[in-house]
Amino acid sequence: MDFFCYHRDRQGSMALRKELLEAHWSYMDRYAAEMVARGPTFAADGATPTGSVHIVDLPDPAAARAFAFDEPNYQAGAYRDVLLRRWRNMLGRTMWDFPGGRTGGNRYLVLGLGAGQAADLDVPPDTSDLIAYGPLLSDDAAAWLGTAALVRAADRDEARAVLTPDRYAEVEVHDWAFGGRPS
Repeated sequence: MDFFCYHRDRQGSMALRKELLEAHWSYMDRYAAEMVARGPTFAADGATPTGSVHIVDLPDPAAARAFAFDEPNYQAGAYRDVLLRRWRNMLGRTMWDFPGGRTGGNRYLVLGLGAGQAADLDVPPDTSDLIAYGPLLSDDAAAWLGTAALVRAADRDEARAVLTPDRYAEVEVHDWAFGGRPS
């Protein structure tokens, strides 16, 4: 089962994250075969890191919690919080299978936090700019809690448009980049 994990940076933690970069990559290397998508988020300036997204296939919620909370940056206090939810891979692929490739165009994390009736359970008709897309769910997958998408778009407004307007308590749009150990 897939899980969406978003570690949000603690303000002023950049030096600590740089110090722990190899430990982070080594930790994530252990999950390479299970990884659906990964990468850092950035502030609107496109350069200041704000967090780290991982979508990973794990056997159960306990394994997902261990993945999220044993991560070296989390253990060292570099992150201020963690959003961890079951996630359904509506595209049935990994980010490495995205036809648009790793580079070219602006990339975003669009995170819609649910309120009320479920929305955006179907894949949008045009998937050419969708890197990853799916609902955020409770641990037992019975309750819809929102939607998470990784998209290529011209700007934040175009990225935000992948979700239905006025169906979420809150929608966050973050600059995002394909992640992983440099080759």
